[in-house]
Amino acid sequence: MTTVLFTCAGQRVDIVGAFHRAGAVTVATDVNKLAPALYHADHHVLVPRIDTPEYVPALRELIDEHDVQLIVPLTDLDQLTLARAREELNALVLLPDAKIVERLEDKYLAHLLFEERGIASPPTWLPERVPPDAPFPLLVKARHGFGSRHIYRAENRGELDFFLGYSPVESIVQARLGGEEFSIDVFCDLDGRCLNAIPRTMIESKGGESIKGMTIRDERLIELARSVSEQLELVGPANIQCFREADDTHFVTDINTRFGGGFPLPLAAGGRYPELALALARGERPEPRLGDFREGIVMTRFFSDLSLMQNGDGTLKPLAEV
Repeated sequence: MTTVLFTCAGQRVDIVGAFHRAGAVTVATDVNKLAPALYHADHHVLVPRIDTPEYVPALRELIDEHDVQLIVPLTDLDQLTLARAREELNALVLLPDAKIVERLEDKYLAHLLFEERGIASPPTWLPERVPPDAPFPLLVKARHGFGSRHIYRAENRGELDFFLGYSPVESIVQARLGGEEFSIDVFCDLDGRCLNAIPRTMIESKGGESIKGMTIRDERLIELARSVSEQLELVGPANIQCFREADDTHFVTDINTRFGGGFPLPLAAGGRYPELALALARGERPEPRLGDFREGIVMTRFFSDLSLMQNGDGTLKPLAEV
């Protein structure tokens, strides 16, 4: 059986559970002992903070102890650290090259990368470089980070200056698009070949995470995702966000090199992304299966809970069997 290490497990019970059902032995890590996904894994360990020098050595210790073959980061927080340390970790890190991870994490550098590779993206500027004739409304967005935090809509120059001063984080300014937004969950092999791409509508999001959506069979979106992911040589899962404007042009706004918040939807639609990840870890080379999914699958997410009790040694355990 393939052993998978999940970092920054947090609340991603859906992903840990899906890999377990696919036949993996699951090891989950987090810095917070109340992270619920820890208790849905076969093994769980609390690790040092990502920003400490002890983080990577702690992971390497776990990899050796549990004979881990595959590392799957579940948030953006440690992706660059893992991508840079892949040789030291001695297991397959399901991420693209560190240079791509670094540029996609920085939304301004991502925009420049898209332009370099011929991928259409909305006009984007650093705050001091916004042209005087930039058409309003404009969006002030966090340059780093995830979850749609610190996004503000400016209707005029006065509001733009206000929000740039108000935002507590480094920002970029981006043209606001007026078309329909889509999200496309892709999975690529170690050579950057797109194995599948599953578009979905964005019916409702909360805190930047999709909570309602539906899979759609849209050949233009499938081809867009295939082209974008292969131009960037993505590896493993990624979530591509884009807009379709009234003239049928597409603009890519963001790419997250991990399983997206809407992971349950492509899973329910038959994407079998955990199985593809495990196949890569076994050294296999699955063939592309673009378009092999069920359209019209609707997802609506809800809160759940997990009760824990003291374990007698300072740790916690589920009150009942998970």
